[in-house]
Amino acid sequence: MPAGFLTPRRLLIGVLCLISLLGSVGLAWWQWDRFESASGTFQNLGYVLQWPLFGLFPLFLAWRIRRLRREAAAEDAAKDAGENPGSSAEPVATVPAPRPVRPVPAVPEEEDDELAAYNRYLAELNARAQQES
Repeated sequence: MPAGFLTPRRLLIGVLCLISLLGSVGLAWWQWDRFESASGTFQNLGYVLQWPLFGLFPLFLAWRIRRLRREAAAEDAAKDAGENPGSSAEPVATVPAPRPVRPVPAVPEEEDDELAAYNRYLAELNARAQQES
C-alpha cells in the first residue's frame, strides 16, 4: 500500500459508506417483511429494490470524487511539467468549418391593400380598447 493510503479521513468515509450500506440493507429487509405481510403492496417490493441502491450511492460518490481528484492532480502535474494536458496519442475529430452566410433575398416593398386595411382595422381596435380602459 502506498504511504498515506489509510488516512483517518478515508477510514471515516469507508465506515460511513459501510454504515449506509448496512442501514439500507436493513431497511430493504424491513420492506420485504412488509411486502410479505397481509397488508403488503407492490410499493413495498419497489422499496426492496431501491434501498440497496441508496446504500451503494455513498460508495459510488466517494469513488467518483477520488477519481476526479486523481485526474485533476494528473492535469496539474502535466501543467507543471510544461506538457499540454489535453494532448493525447489519439487524434481528435476535426470540427467542420462554419457554412458561409447566404444573403437573404430582399422582400419586395409592394403595398398590399388587404394588409393595409387589416392593419388599419387592428389600429382601430387598439384605439377602442385604450378608450374603454
